[in-house]
Amino acid sequence: MKLRADVADMLREGIAQRDIMRTLHVSYKTVTSHRIALSLPAPKRGGHPLRPIETEFHARTEPVDGGHLRWTGHHAHGVPRLGRQGKHPSAYRVAFRLHHGREPIGHAKPGCGYAQCVAPAHLEDRPMREQLRSQMAGIFGGAR
Repeated sequence: MKLRADVADMLREGIAQRDIMRTLHVSYKTVTSHRIALSLPAPKRGGHPLRPIETEFHARTEPVDGGHLRWTGHHAHGVPRLGRQGKHPSAYRVAFRLHHGREPIGHAKPGCGYAQCVAPAHLEDRPMREQLRSQMAGIFGGAR
């Protein structure tokens, strides 16, 4: 088998098979056959190690006036989302868990009045909202 010098060089440099395929516009079969012919080990699976979720979360936020955090990452159906390992949890749930150390019960939502605020201390889950509603009804009277 005749080896392409560019494919062989990239394999020897340790460049990922996927990157070689994209850069040189060659097939998986071409890269694999070259790797076998050069007696190079199979590529490691798993890619890059995951950064901590706190790091991923804060990398996609931007502080705004009033102590709020604006989400600069992905949104799906108007909800801020954090893509991680093929899953897309709500940024609200991630922030709530970071601040309170537990999963929210029901939906986590900003309770501060700032639209789509993801500041961890500003998020409330269902029991927190129900308690606030009950307290407000006790102070101001319930709806008639």
